[in-house]
Amino acid sequence: MRRWSVSACAVLLMLGMLFARAAQSDSGDWLSYGRSSDEQRFSPLEQIDEKSVGKLGLAWSMDLPVSARTLEATPLAVNGVLYFTTSLSVVYAVNAVDGHLVWHYDPEAWRHNARALRTIQGYHRGVAYSDGAIFFGSSDGRLISLDANSGKVRWIADTVEENDSRKQITGAPRVFRGKVIIGHAGADFGTRGYVTAYDVKTGKRTWRFYTVPGDPAKGFEDDAMKLAATTWGGQWWKWGGGGTVWNAITFDADLNRIYIGTGNSANYNPRLRSPGGGDNLFLASIVALDADTGRYIWHYQVNPSESWDFKATADMVLANLTLQGKSRKVLMQAPTNGFFYVLDRESGKLLSAEKLGKVTWASRIDLATGRPLEAADIRYEKGPVTFWPSPWGIHNWQAMAFNPGTGLMYIPTMKLASTYQSTEQDVRDADQLVMGSRRYWMPIGASILVPMPDADDGTGQLVAWDPVLQKPRWTKALPSMWNGGALTTASNLVFQGTGSGWLFAYAADSGQELWRYYAKNGVVAPPVTYMVGDTQYLTVLAGYGGATSGGPKPFDPGWRYGKHPPRVLTFKLNGHGEIPATPGPDYSVHPVTNPALTLDPAAAARGERLWNHTCLLCHGYAGAGAGMIAPDLRESRSAHDFASLRSILHDGSLAAGGMPQFDERSDEEIRDLQMYIEKISR
Repeated sequence: MRRWSVSACAVLLMLGMLFARAAQSDSGDWLSYGRSSDEQRFSPLEQIDEKSVGKLGLAWSMDLPVSARTLEATPLAVNGVLYFTTSLSVVYAVNAVDGHLVWHYDPEAWRHNARALRTIQGYHRGVAYSDGAIFFGSSDGRLISLDANSGKVRWIADTVEENDSRKQITGAPRVFRGKVIIGHAGADFGTRGYVTAYDVKTGKRTWRFYTVPGDPAKGFEDDAMKLAATTWGGQWWKWGGGGTVWNAITFDADLNRIYIGTGNSANYNPRLRSPGGGDNLFLASIVALDADTGRYIWHYQVNPSESWDFKATADMVLANLTLQGKSRKVLMQAPTNGFFYVLDRESGKLLSAEKLGKVTWASRIDLATGRPLEAADIRYEKGPVTFWPSPWGIHNWQAMAFNPGTGLMYIPTMKLASTYQSTEQDVRDADQLVMGSRRYWMPIGASILVPMPDADDGTGQLVAWDPVLQKPRWTKALPSMWNGGALTTASNLVFQGTGSGWLFAYAADSGQELWRYYAKNGVVAPPVTYMVGDTQYLTVLAGYGGATSGGPKPFDPGWRYGKHPPRVLTFKLNGHGEIPATPGPDYSVHPVTNPALTLDPAAAARGERLWNHTCLLCHGYAGAGAGMIAPDLRESRSAHDFASLRSILHDGSLAAGGMPQFDERSDEEIRDLQMYIEKISR
């Protein structure tokens, strides 16, 4: 009798899982970040197809406030409502048919911790949904559950364990079997990575997995951390170690596992971080965990002893592939180092890895050991070294999409080289870091330059990649380097937006361009498609920015904070809407100066160092190319006036608009910054 009961339960469980998967795959909604837990971004909808896609037109658009900044989120479509976030982790619920606002919720991250906003600006990738609840991480580190109908708070959990941490939440949570999981960004600024799972109903913490070991004197949290510590040397914990999980989290419903993709090292220089060598687990790794307990199962490290800001934080896609006549459950990822990896997700064994574009830091990946065959002196131990790809990668966080019908992965790629070196000043800067201190610094232990030796450096492609043959089927060249993620459908379509402002539809099998639309702003977010009633819609968030906003061309396609509104764009067949009048890309600069100020070259030089460690990521290299994230301070009267600048930096007077507080900066340092801003303005 007992044997029958167990068997019956197993059958019922299997039927329930199959029904849940069928409901998810057949639904017209877009219910999770990658649409389904396998993260394929494949839609079964076919109303918009190769023949009808040319009739796509704008159904409606919605302008967002300037504080929305860059838009990276994947909207969820649930029962006729779109849910998405903007840069400062503000959540919007919008009617998917006509674009009217249902509700919005501002977590007021600045009010809870205005200083926490300083690590990374302009990065937020969305929400999760389960059983009438929306889940998202606020920029200051809280995980929040909202009622999907009303936007009212159900519960709030603080996900950050350190005092004065440089952690921020930039990624979308994932929901699985009654739990919601989230990680953090911030490895570059000195922090230790971990992911945490919470109960979806109560917000109670159920488990946490650390990605790098902490101080051995304090003991290790589990056997995985004890194992990882054998691969580190020196006093790595003084920099936190890194390995943050800021994007890639995939749930495997077949094996009841969570896969996490971990980030780069803190600091980058292995001779400082871990003298004596070592692989430094689990940096730049794919790690498999038991979904119920968070227990370590296996790992694969794409970059042992990571030294270049390379990371395994790109989306991980699950599928079944036939390899050498055998069906395999696989995990596929294109991390920043430039290779495309196919792993057996049951065992973690590497099945294949090939170069996705120009890669010179390593010749190949040894399939027997799984390790890269690296170029000589590649860790800048004998001086500057230049290679491809740059730390932005050939592929970064922008979503790739897998079409089971064509068997192809559609990947936004880019090409850029970088020169790495470690100067005496880099070493001194890294040694200044004190974890948990009030002082903000980027302790990376190295310098990275962008020489652009190839004529096509700074450009991008959409690549249709065959993961079985490990080669491209077709490619589409793009003038912009930083572009949007991909969506593919059962009707043989691929959609992608670009940094130069175009939204394209291609034939998934051949790459033939079938449709394009000018969005009047750069697109870095991925599109989604869904049904409401008998109509299929396509939605994308348009608002350029992110990790390339800190420099001049090719990083800057001319979209400007305050001049090019962030927008939601939704399309349907035979739509006849029009985007409001919007200026084109703008490279003009209208600087203001303070003629009463006498330039002090020494003060300006000190201000430049502060700028490069504090202001550059948002306001641009040498003040140029700030893009959508923040205003151009050469044009700001407040930045040229000491009292106003002090109020903004030290007192946090603009924190509500997303300008972080820097209350540890002295008056002398603020005057140095003012002097530098005056210099670049003149």
